[in-house]
Amino acid sequence: MQGGAHEGGACALASDSRPVNRGLVFTIVALALMMMSVDTTIVATALDTLQQALRTSINWAGWTITAYSFGYVVMLPVSGELSDRWGDRKVFFGSVIAFTLASLGCGLADNIYVLVALRAVQAAGGAGFTPSATALIVDHFGDERDRAVGLFGSIFSIGAMIGPIFGGLFVTYWTWRGIFFVNIPLGVAVVALGLRYIPRDRPKEQEKQPKIDSTGMAQLGIGLVSGMLAASYLGEPHAHLLSPMFLVSSIVAIAALWAFFRHINRRAHPFITPHLIYGEGFGAVNLVNASLGGITSGAVALVPLYATERYGLNALDASTLLVAQGIAAIILSIVAALILRRTGYHRPLYVGGAVIIAGLILLALSPAGGISPYVWLACSAFLVGAGSGTINPATRNAGLQLEPERSSTLAALRSMSMQIGTIAMVTIATAILATSRRPGVVQAGIFFVSALLLMASLSLIGRVPEHHGSW
Repeated sequence: MQGGAHEGGACALASDSRPVNRGLVFTIVALALMMMSVDTTIVATALDTLQQALRTSINWAGWTITAYSFGYVVMLPVSGELSDRWGDRKVFFGSVIAFTLASLGCGLADNIYVLVALRAVQAAGGAGFTPSATALIVDHFGDERDRAVGLFGSIFSIGAMIGPIFGGLFVTYWTWRGIFFVNIPLGVAVVALGLRYIPRDRPKEQEKQPKIDSTGMAQLGIGLVSGMLAASYLGEPHAHLLSPMFLVSSIVAIAALWAFFRHINRRAHPFITPHLIYGEGFGAVNLVNASLGGITSGAVALVPLYATERYGLNALDASTLLVAQGIAAIILSIVAALILRRTGYHRPLYVGGAVIIAGLILLALSPAGGISPYVWLACSAFLVGAGSGTINPATRNAGLQLEPERSSTLAALRSMSMQIGTIAMVTIATAILATSRRPGVVQAGIFFVSALLLMASLSLIGRVPEHHGSW
């Protein structure tokens, strides 16, 4: 898949023989990825404000995050396949344009239901960023692609850090709508620069492509949305496990997901090849991404709400808590990416996982030794960020090095695994909090249980294929 890219050096050659400046390509791709990551954490800072401004429940406010995760998960494998069929550059630009227009719609929304729907559309656009961006890097960076892909973790961390800052400033001094409007100039800049500097896709071989697997896509989508509806319903007043709403949603989710796995094992050309989901090596990588990556991301998204509910911090103070987490993730992502060929994958996964667990436990505990709640939460978030940064390069490369020629699909599966973990974390947490009289204390318990789950997931690391050097 390297095509015209040559090994080493600052530039590669595109298919039209123009020099490709790797630094500029990486910068443009990084800006798009950062725009997407900003939009996850920036919304988390405004949950309380959204609840009041749109006169809704915390459960529905939480769906502004959940709907984004849902749209992202459903469209990720689709965008990966579209990149393979239509070209990475085309999908990248299409995704940026869709994301930017949906952001404008979100900023203009006047009720929670419209906002939730537009968040799903926004996520559908954002879903194309990671697969197409990863493929562009793999295609043009030669033997430096493992390091370039590893540095993606620092980009997401930068977005996660500045998102809460902007969110807190907008909510405090302007309007919650600003958290969506901020994407518009970024999207315009990415398109303008990308059209100039990202090389055109190389012509595809003229061979008949199998039809897109619409049946499998529909089954997966129905299964995911039904499962989230069931979990979300439990957060409504007077909800119970024997309710027809909960039972029907649960049954539909189980049936659809069972049909999906049965379908992809029988179809000649499924839109997700089964061995990429649970085959040797891939299964362990996906589970590690869902647990260490997804559950951790969900927990981080809820930190500002936790600071407000338990300790009474205002929106701006609560939002800045994630700055410490972001700084730690950025630094450790860069360091871990640069030394990954020496450490391999297992060592950073074990160390980073242990640090994340320690941070979550400290979040659950009350401040000790006269330390202020703000400092305590900031230090705890710093540990979670340090652990996340340490594991990021390893989790990004572990699947790609098994089949580099499937880079866009594997990048989509990694993001999908993480988002499934995030969906489970945020949906279940907000459903529980919606019926709690002491949400701050309950959320502390959620952090502690999450730490226990991550402890159990450390046993999966030994099954992740080890690797040293470039791939």
